[in-house]
Amino acid sequence: MGYAKTALLMAAMTALFMGVGYLLGGSGGALIALVVAAAMNVFTCWNSDRVVLRMHNAEPVLAGDRLGLYQLTAELARAAGLPEPKVYLIDTPQPNAFATGRNPANGAVAVTTGLLRNLTREELAGVIAHELAHIRNHDTAIMTVTATFAGAISMLANFALFFGGSRERLGLVGTLLMMFLAPMAAALVQMAISRTREYAADKAGAEICGHPLRLASALEKIAMGAAQIDNHAAERNPATAHMFIINPLHAHKHDNLFATHPATENRIAALRAMAGASASRGAGVTQSRVPRTGRSDRGSKGPWS
Repeated sequence: MGYAKTALLMAAMTALFMGVGYLLGGSGGALIALVVAAAMNVFTCWNSDRVVLRMHNAEPVLAGDRLGLYQLTAELARAAGLPEPKVYLIDTPQPNAFATGRNPANGAVAVTTGLLRNLTREELAGVIAHELAHIRNHDTAIMTVTATFAGAISMLANFALFFGGSRERLGLVGTLLMMFLAPMAAALVQMAISRTREYAADKAGAEICGHPLRLASALEKIAMGAAQIDNHAAERNPATAHMFIINPLHAHKHDNLFATHPATENRIAALRAMAGASASRGAGVTQSRVPRTGRSDRGSKGPWS
């Protein structure tokens, strides 16, 4: 159902983009809009990972790092059936994480120093598994495409007053309405896609790490930290907010139309229900896949030293 809903929303975004193009330039405008969108998406998908990582001053983590972050990510990637992604660290006290990359072969996972300080190793595994699920589900590419569409629709709508064709078809009032309503509709579709993919990644991430409750515990801690600690790079680049596991911009608490993420309470409830269903079957996602480090991490916080 998640993929079907995403496909419908993507189709709606494409139709909206072509519709704005048609209103601006007729059938020729719709065709030009489609060609421009395709070119923009190819360029953005190819370069988005480097651009986003640079925006957040992410530094690469190499194999054999002191905390074992690279090893943990590599082990979980193998459990998910993925190539080893690149791993990055972002120096900010806000606990958070995101994934990027145009496909699994070029995937990257970035976590913040605040995440390492506030989560246990098992909880961190749940977060990384969630981000790996985004990579495996190609959500990173989907969200890049939708963000590009939304930006392009806003750009076209702002050009509306300069195109005679739009005024002839809609009149001045209709053109002004399109300038405001088209970008709003695009943003709503983009946010709906983002919320759908977050629920899917929570479910798949719990399966990858082997324990839904650890991801639920991590979400609770991250949401609390994100509400109290600013992420200055994210504030400067709000267009990247939808990529993070929890909105770094202090999102609303409810699953409203303008939220980039589902309500954390709803996500935690879904994970707890998943754990309960597995327990009632006497099988399922209960075996941890976190690599052993030679000591117990139960009840400890990062950086596990």
